[in-house]
Amino acid sequence: MQLYHRQHGAEQPYWSAGPFKIRLPFIHYRWEIPEMVQALIMFVVSVGMIPLLEQYLGLPYDVALAYVIVCGIGFMLPALLGVPLVPGWITPAIPVVVLFLGDFEPGAEAIQAMFALQFLVFLIFAVLGVTGLGSALVRLVPNSLKAGIIIGVGVAAIMGEIEEGGRLAETPISITIGSLVSAFLLFSIAFKSWVEKNAIARFIANYGIVPGMVIAIAVGWLIGEYDVPSIEWTITSPAFGEMWHYLPFTVGFPGPDIFMLAIPTALVAYVIAFGDIVVGRSLMARIDHMRPDEQIDYNMDRVHHVTAIRNGIHAFFAPYPGLAGPIWTAVTATIAERYKNGREAMESIYSGGGTFWITGFLALFLMPLVSLFQPVLPIALSLTLILTGYICLMVGLEQATSTVERGVAGTTAVVLAVYGAAWGLAVGALLYLLIEKRNLFGRERKAEVPGENEN
Repeated sequence: MQLYHRQHGAEQPYWSAGPFKIRLPFIHYRWEIPEMVQALIMFVVSVGMIPLLEQYLGLPYDVALAYVIVCGIGFMLPALLGVPLVPGWITPAIPVVVLFLGDFEPGAEAIQAMFALQFLVFLIFAVLGVTGLGSALVRLVPNSLKAGIIIGVGVAAIMGEIEEGGRLAETPISITIGSLVSAFLLFSIAFKSWVEKNAIARFIANYGIVPGMVIAIAVGWLIGEYDVPSIEWTITSPAFGEMWHYLPFTVGFPGPDIFMLAIPTALVAYVIAFGDIVVGRSLMARIDHMRPDEQIDYNMDRVHHVTAIRNGIHAFFAPYPGLAGPIWTAVTATIAERYKNGREAMESIYSGGGTFWITGFLALFLMPLVSLFQPVLPIALSLTLILTGYICLMVGLEQATSTVERGVAGTTAVVLAVYGAAWGLAVGALLYLLIEKRNLFGRERKAEVPGENEN
């Protein structure tokens, strides 16, 4: 189904372009039907940004839809440029971004503030990517701090859903059933054994989170937790012409004072995104050894380059409260689980991710799909956050290998989830220096400490 084919054990074919590795569907990888079907449902999560764009930036619906189209273009870039992750927003940072935007009047003022924040995020990713410090950070940050960041992000994601007034409290039955079904299909040991023996279970497993979401949506409609949709049989009409009036080129660029106000939020957003990058690295490491037929090139600098490009595009052409994050954890994990089943199931990790977001982008123009799922957008967003939280907990707990590391990581995670990323990082670094570091004022010595790895 594609022009170039991979030799066993080699890297997926590509065209070299500086730091990037360009891959196109049907030329460098095949089209994956299960990922296409997933995307025709999961794309609606990206449409869920429209209410925030309307409320905090003061955009009309059609202009907000045009912003979402720009976001969709950015979602296709990682697979195109050589990053094996399925991209998304910096989802756990959204509450912090919304809090920042709340100090500005919706309209020109808020758009300028959002530009300042997203441009700073672009600069952080660009500088760390160009200098190579992004790769160095992953090597230098202690395991306990990595684990604490990942676990804390997971706890924060789940807390945001289950707290009083959250989406789970408003529509408990459909979201609970969808979460349980999705978790069972993705992570259950019993279901994995069924997949090995049963063709029907294997077929269901190919679609990852989608069966759980479909069941949740059906339950929500049946019991009245969500309105039944009114289908519109047309093509969506994003207002690209009018969008120019809501961009920094027209409303004006922010002054130095707004940039200064945006710095703390930008740093917090990168700390959270850094945790996402570590999660992505761990997910790729978990599956790479299971597929000896393909060599996965997970280049940290390239992840930073591509994420910087996406945030730069957003800053100038669609300032976005979701920001541009390196990974959509729930979907990346879903694709990774199917990837484990071998080359016949998924030809390449890039064919899965590439097919998913190309389909998702095209689906944004299909009004029957957009109107069908629009009433149940909270389900899609909630399942994404809950599964993201579970995956972060699973991966984060693997990072800490000793009792001391687990103690530092757990404390860091709690502080991060309750007080925010900046405080969590500060507490984690302090605890590492005071408790975990063997040589407080010098270089670390790699020595075994009796009982260190005891459970």
